Amino acid sequence: MTQSMQDTALELFHCAIQRADPAAAVAAQLSAEPIAPLAPGGRRIVLALGKAAVPMMRATLAALAEPPAAALVVTNPENLTDVPGAEVIAGSHPVPDQSSADAGARVLSLVQTLTAADQLIVLISGGGSALIVAPAPGLSLADKASVNEMLLASGLEINRMNLIRQALSQLKGGGLCRAAAPAEVTALILSDVIGDDLRAIASGPTVAPLGQKADARALLQAEGLWNALPAAVKTHLETPEDEREMPAAQNVLIGSNRFSLEAMRDHAKALGWHVPDLVDDLTGDVAEAAQRILDTAQTPAPDRPTALLFGGETTVRLSGTGRGGRNQELALRIAQAAKSLAGDWVFLSGGTDGRDGPTDAAGGLVTPDTWAEIARAGADPAALLANNDSYAALKAADALVTIGGTGTNVADVQILLRRP
Repeated sequence: MTQSMQDTALELFHCAIQRADPAAAVAAQLSAEPIAPLAPGGRRIVLALGKAAVPMMRATLAALAEPPAAALVVTNPENLTDVPGAEVIAGSHPVPDQSSADAGARVLSLVQTLTAADQLIVLISGGGSALIVAPAPGLSLADKASVNEMLLASGLEINRMNLIRQALSQLKGGGLCRAAAPAEVTALILSDVIGDDLRAIASGPTVAPLGQKADARALLQAEGLWNALPAAVKTHLETPEDEREMPAAQNVLIGSNRFSLEAMRDHAKALGWHVPDLVDDLTGDVAEAAQRILDTAQTPAPDRPTALLFGGETTVRLSGTGRGGRNQELALRIAQAAKSLAGDWVFLSGGTDGRDGPTDAAGGLVTPDTWAEIARAGADPAALLANNDSYAALKAADALVTIGGTGTNVADVQILLRRP
């Protein structure tokens, strides 16, 4: 029975990924609302940023009546592949490096040539924040990388991290629109942010920022991070704000975590599972998220096959030196609490991009026996969890979900299947 439930959980996971297919989402949008014709003498530039940049660019080029004057793709190394008619380069993710800075410089050099007669089409997906970096004047790549590593280890929620990232960038928080002004800008956006705040997706290159420098300063001070900042970053955050008006852009959401949750729900119901209300805001610390899942499930076993579906993006406070990611640690924590779930069950937590942290796994798939199986393999699951080494723990029990890069990213989904 458990193996069948594991297969169903994986089937639902792939259903979520398919619903977030970036090429299909772009094609549907451009079929419903084609890009407006160019003004006389105008040029069109297409820019694709993020983990789903390659398929989004392919779909856009196929939908356009004429080839653009220029087309640039910036994606992560795992998804790097040729796109006929476009230049394709890679940045670094999740921590930006020189390749990300080179990509940021290439983007700026391309869009700063645009005029009022020109069009910029921007295809945005998750990961764009790290893949292109253009430090604000006075900051170095090392400064930004230092801050980014600090943020990733801090446990801050993604919107709060992006508030700080935007304050340190020439491209984030509407910076791309400022650089492209006065050209017409249209952005098609695949959301990896819970709640679909367009200011937070890839740090919002085509929308107004989440806040001002003063907000970033206050947040860093409140979290006890201010004193650890590089001196140049402190100086920049204490300089006056840019008071220029934000240029207008047409921003269109074409895919999201919620869309994928609804697709999983519909498929689970078609398979005969009872699906209670979706939980589409599973965020915050991974330990708290695990408890929320357990609270939602409640202790008694259901009286019929039930699928609890969650979506979100949690955070992990790094206290150890192990290897893993938020989905793997969440799965491991549910395995640890197996006794609180009656009946037969399986739990899957996975990133829709196919990558969880700096590993080759998308997440984990655990059962009531996983915790004991780790111990039988000769490992100490509690010690591995305490060391943030969820990858090694789940690998010992053959509980990793490894599917490779998916070419999309709409955050994470969780599936808890239970039978009486």
